[in-house]
Amino acid sequence: MAATDGASSSPGYVLRATLTGHHRAVSAVKFSPDGRLLASASADKLLRVWSSSSSDLSSPVAELAGHGEGVSDLSFSPDGRLLASASDDRTVRIWDLAAGGGARLVKTLAGHTNHAFCVAFSPHGNVLASGSSDETVRVWEVRSGRCLRVLPAHSEPVTAVDFHRDGSKIVSGSYDGLCRVWDSATGRCVKTLMDDDEGPPVSSAKFSPNGKFVLVATLDSTLRLWNFQAGKFLKTYTGHVNTKYCIPAAFSITNGKYIVSGSEDKCVYLWDMQTRKILQKLEGHTDTVIAVSCHPKENMIASGALDNDKTVKVWVQKEEE
Repeated sequence: MAATDGASSSPGYVLRATLTGHHRAVSAVKFSPDGRLLASASADKLLRVWSSSSSDLSSPVAELAGHGEGVSDLSFSPDGRLLASASDDRTVRIWDLAAGGGARLVKTLAGHTNHAFCVAFSPHGNVLASGSSDETVRVWEVRSGRCLRVLPAHSEPVTAVDFHRDGSKIVSGSYDGLCRVWDSATGRCVKTLMDDDEGPPVSSAKFSPNGKFVLVATLDSTLRLWNFQAGKFLKTYTGHVNTKYCIPAAFSITNGKYIVSGSEDKCVYLWDMQTRKILQKLEGHTDTVIAVSCHPKENMIASGALDNDKTVKVWVQKEEE
């Protein structure tokens, strides 16, 4: 069930469904851009795709097998037809979800020399970015599967990649404590947001939906909102626990008011973006919540947790009576 801090402004999210079937930790969850699908990735080497619009969420509409090791991250193409996955087997794979007779593998992108840890489609859908424990960010052409450029981005494993809404920039984060913004066409570093080598490892970095900010999570249980063009951080969000795992945070897209993150205390946290106050804490998982995603059109949140839990939970706002 969902527990709140007792604040009158609580968003009122409640548990709608618990999705089971993964045999190991759930490492990532993502809604498709149109919100019709929800995909999950797992250390069990599988990806599962669910219909989020179905009244019965319990049965996946597709299960994608092919990776040789656990899957760390996934990303939908803008049209929702393709799904990219990053795996410990050092590959990024592209799956066609609209293929005749069901989903199928269409490309295997090889080149990383260590675990492929994070992946993101560009907003135009023509290129992919992936980050790896080999300390590089690679940019790939989706149609051909060709690697367009390799960015020697960091001095430690790359933990996050994300595209700006106009596709012109990529943000990356790393265990080296740095968060950098790159020109996606040239591969040139245009801004370093966190440049203290002694700083905490960066576990997540994501552009805001309006393209003005970057939200950075670090392994000192802190989220920071940056004006990336000015190179200044504006707000800090705390209260959750994040010292060990790469837990991505998400923006509530439907109203733009909330920031959402998992936590090592087995909860999902919702903050008011402006006031920085914790508005709600969602309880129900039985292990670290390592993945969250916000539905693009509805007040719905998906979360996934580690090995003692292995489930995906879907939360919705309770309608006022």
